[in-house]
Amino acid sequence: MAEMRIQGLGVIDDATLELHPGLTVVTGETGAGKTMVVTGLHLLGGGRADASRVRSGAPRAVVEGRFETTPESPAAKVARDAGAEPDEDGSLIAVRNVNADGRSRAHLGGRSVPNAVLSELAEQVLAVHGQNDQLRLLRGGEQRAVLDRFAGDSVLRPLADYQRTRSEWAEAVREITERTQRSRELAREADLLRHGLSEIDAVAPEPGEDTALVDEARRLADVDQLREIATGAQIALSGAVDGDPDAPGAMGLIGDARRRLGGAEDPVLREMEPRVAEAAAVLADVGTELGGYLDRLDADPARLEQVLARQAELKQLTKKYAADIDGVLDWAEDARQRLSGMDTSDEALAALAARRDELAAEVAEHAQIVSAGRAEAAVRLAGAVTAELAGLAMSQARLEVVVRPRETDDSDTSALTVDGRTVHAGPDGVDEVELQLVAHSGAPALPIHKGASGGELSRVMLGLEVVLADADTVPTLVFDEVDAGVGGRAAVEIGRRLARLARTHQVIVVTHLPQVAAYADRHLVVDKGASDGGLTRSDVRTVADEERVAELARMLAGLDSTETGRAHAEELLATASSHKSRDGWTENGEKSGRRAKRTAARSRR
Repeated sequence: MAEMRIQGLGVIDDATLELHPGLTVVTGETGAGKTMVVTGLHLLGGGRADASRVRSGAPRAVVEGRFETTPESPAAKVARDAGAEPDEDGSLIAVRNVNADGRSRAHLGGRSVPNAVLSELAEQVLAVHGQNDQLRLLRGGEQRAVLDRFAGDSVLRPLADYQRTRSEWAEAVREITERTQRSRELAREADLLRHGLSEIDAVAPEPGEDTALVDEARRLADVDQLREIATGAQIALSGAVDGDPDAPGAMGLIGDARRRLGGAEDPVLREMEPRVAEAAAVLADVGTELGGYLDRLDADPARLEQVLARQAELKQLTKKYAADIDGVLDWAEDARQRLSGMDTSDEALAALAARRDELAAEVAEHAQIVSAGRAEAAVRLAGAVTAELAGLAMSQARLEVVVRPRETDDSDTSALTVDGRTVHAGPDGVDEVELQLVAHSGAPALPIHKGASGGELSRVMLGLEVVLADADTVPTLVFDEVDAGVGGRAAVEIGRRLARLARTHQVIVVTHLPQVAAYADRHLVVDKGASDGGLTRSDVRTVADEERVAELARMLAGLDSTETGRAHAEELLATASSHKSRDGWTENGEKSGRRAKRTAARSRR
């Protein structure tokens, strides 16, 4: 994300945030409006609009974001599918308006789009982690998704095979259940279909036959009138039958015209003769066709009676099954296909059961591979996150990732036997995944929502993000209150890990801890300005050098104007710079060659 502009949102009247690669921190006094930055990002991500967030007295709140993408990226595909156009420099402009009455509108690439489109875009470019996101992590489905993300192809590929085969198996189970439970109803329906097919087969209509019979009946009924018309046309072309010279016909007149033009001395007239000859040839062909038509045009009362009788047969079918014969034939084809799925005989049910059991064995085989991949990845994920927690002032804590089969009962239509055990075969496999935390040595392993405090849960989430960095294709990560409830050494380590995460991602952090802010590559401050008619007005500015030292001193203990406060702030900056240099960063926060390559690869994805 390159830039975000906020207008009329909370205490922020109008502010522009220029965002760069690496770690950006947002700080400010309590009530200055830091959380409005995260609120703005939520709105850009299609989040719920809240009229209470609109600045008092403002008609609307507007949040505008510019996302840098490539034509091949998933974000660009979302935009193309929505009919949005990138800006001249290839970036995508997303806009969210929230009116004071709570109504909202979204735009992407200059085009009005549903909020859901912004949500799809956010899934590709932006991940916001706050209190609600921590709560989402407590759900079993989210924990399973985290493990699968970490495992990568070792789980995702067999999971795709499992899902494809499971879909076929579930359809076979559904079909055999339906045929068994609805056997009487299906038998009645099948009888009706067979009766209709027997009626249609007895008549044996041909495609388009009803239309052809209408034309033929019309000719047979009007034979005398048609003969008179054709004969008159033939005489007009060829002349009278008795050769009356006073009625030579069109052919005779054209022949005379050809002789006159062909014998003329003027070359202009002679050049017209071939064109008249062409007209003579066309008239001769028409005359021949008229003769053939008259030869075939015989009064045939018997044939007319046959045609009328056939029309009556076809009409009985079109009354019952469709508007015309082509529709009747379509109905018959559909009926045959439906009958093929209504066979409730013992042989048909046995064949279906065999197919169901064959697919069940395949699903179980894929499920075993998925479960084995998850179990192996669970050990690696637990070890990696535990190592991160040790550096986040949770040295005695240990994360465990438990993978176990999902229990089932006799009423479960998706029950499956895997490795001799009956389990529930859901769309994501047969496993339940639970993240458990051992708070200290000797403590029991508890689900993280029971074993971790608010601050510890934030650190567990941060540890997960650091470990999952390589598997996460979302380029921008936003953390709100990830440092809640921590301080001291733990705060320093949080800052250090956020900086490490910024090697491969753009990281934006809203923080109140100077230990975290010291690791920033870009430091934004939300300033609470003077009141305007009783309303606080805030702005966002970038601080560096002496201004940044002053801001860190203020965050330490409001000591921005004292030598002690500034000395502590400078010490924090020096410590952070030293850590970043040892971790592979230059002192000014620019990307190392390794990070540049990985960021380029991510943008191509």
